[in-house]
Amino acid sequence: MTVPYDLAPAAVQIGRLADGVTEPQFDRPTPCPDWPVAVLLNHIVTLTDAFTDGARKVPRHDAPEPTADLPAGWRDLLRARLDGLVEAWRDPAAWEGEATVGGVTLPAELTAAVAADELVVHGWDLARATGQPYEPDPELVRAALGFAEKFADMDGGPFGPSVPVPPDAPPFDRLLGHAGRDRDWTPSAV
Repeated sequence: MTVPYDLAPAAVQIGRLADGVTEPQFDRPTPCPDWPVAVLLNHIVTLTDAFTDGARKVPRHDAPEPTADLPAGWRDLLRARLDGLVEAWRDPAAWEGEATVGGVTLPAELTAAVAADELVVHGWDLARATGQPYEPDPELVRAALGFAEKFADMDGGPFGPSVPVPPDAPPFDRLLGHAGRDRDWTPSAV
């Protein structure tokens, strides 16, 4: 089996964005309600580890609440975890069977789509909050959109209620809408 897609483009983007974050930006708002930049970064550090374990079939039942307490050397830790995540999902065995992440067991292929969604959407969140450019990988947008369309408003959706987007909008705009994001969000609008 060949893997359907590679998470590397999103991981590279997250790494680049993290390198551009300055400490004074840690308290800035993000499109994630009640999550300033430091909390979002902590969440990304945590989720990379959890989805790596998912790919390796190590069940993760924890879903820790992110905090603003970034670990020492968080940039290096994040980069190492992103590399581990990419490598784990490059293994065809990662895509077989099921994976448990955050106490949720899904088909492995759907778990990979959730990982793509987390990286692509949170990459945009981080870019918007810190004023950095962001251009998501179209293949990963399609993978994430497949997940988001299935679960967008089921029980309030995994990311809260969807934001209305025209059905003919570009795929990334639709993904953001399903993830409860307003494409025009800016920190100054908060």
